[in-house]
Amino acid sequence: MIGMVIPAHNEERLLGPCLAAACVAARHPDLQGTPVRIVVVLDGCSDGSENIVFRSGIQALVISACNVGVARATGAAHMIAQGAQWLAFTDADSRVAPDWLVAQLSLRTDAVCGSVQVEDWDEHPARLREIWGERYCDADGHRHVHGANLGVSVQAYQRAGGFPPLACGEDVALVELLRATGASICWSAAPRVTTSARLRARVRGGFGDTLAAWARQGDPGGAPGQDC
Repeated sequence: MIGMVIPAHNEERLLGPCLAAACVAARHPDLQGTPVRIVVVLDGCSDGSENIVFRSGIQALVISACNVGVARATGAAHMIAQGAQWLAFTDADSRVAPDWLVAQLSLRTDAVCGSVQVEDWDEHPARLREIWGERYCDADGHRHVHGANLGVSVQAYQRAGGFPPLACGEDVALVELLRATGASICWSAAPRVTTSARLRARVRGGFGDTLAAWARQGDPGGAPGQDC
């Protein structure tokens, strides 16, 4: 069984399209009947996110940690308890491609770090899109880590100790633990995910804040999706 985990904190505007895309990926014919279960971890939500999940028929867990590391770990533990052998993580402001899960599994590795593409640049100055094109590597062999596009076998995940309880950078920390415990990792652009470039980031220091800093400074430094 494949377990898909989606943490959400006040994501009523983008959660519906995220879940619709996740359901399409879960039904891809190339999965050849492999069961896929999806869980949304509603973390400290005070908007309509819970109602959106309820109407979708997807499983929901409600917590109040306001910590994305705890939310991802909670969802992972729930899926492992239900028998998952592969964990796929994305974010509530993102949309996975129809063959997202198929692409992860086809790489036959312990973990897959995928790249992302930005949905639109309307909130940002034109120069930021140019900087993105110059600095961001959306190709096999990249070294980006995004919680919005991450997959890992349960065996490797448990050996690494799972997500640490970090409010930001939990995805990078997990990949570092995977490397330290000898997991094989594929840095691939094959699993496709489209994500939001909004300025009003849910997590301080995350992807949105990095893009905003690029826009202010005009000098990107490192690329979003911190290297390991």
